[in-house]
Amino acid sequence: MKYVTIGEAAAAYHIPESTLRYYEKQGLLPLMERDAAGRRLFSEMQMALLETVLRLKQTHMPIHDIRQYIAWVIEGDSTTELRLEMMTKHKQAVLDEIASMTDALQGIDVKINRYTERLQKK
Repeated sequence: MKYVTIGEAAAAYHIPESTLRYYEKQGLLPLMERDAAGRRLFSEMQMALLETVLRLKQTHMPIHDIRQYIAWVIEGDSTTELRLEMMTKHKQAVLDEIASMTDALQGIDVKINRYTERLQKK
């Protein structure tokens, strides 16, 4: 099995090593393997979990929900229905946030157009 160091994992996703340590302490990266010196080793599975954590964080899922989701992933197929329900709800929350941001963006466009028109009249 191929492993990468914490530095390599951090570089792969352009995040600080401290973020990875924090995620591990928060239970978002369980089953972390270590080398003889105690350094974290990221397996392909850990890297896949990390990518999932980063995507969920990017979509503003709370850490406690991510922790639950990762626990269900580790638990296996018996939690598929629970994971589907969680992802379905989260998708709707993300879509709602996108709609809200789109509305806000329209308000910003109104301001930009107003200021552009003012400057063109000068």
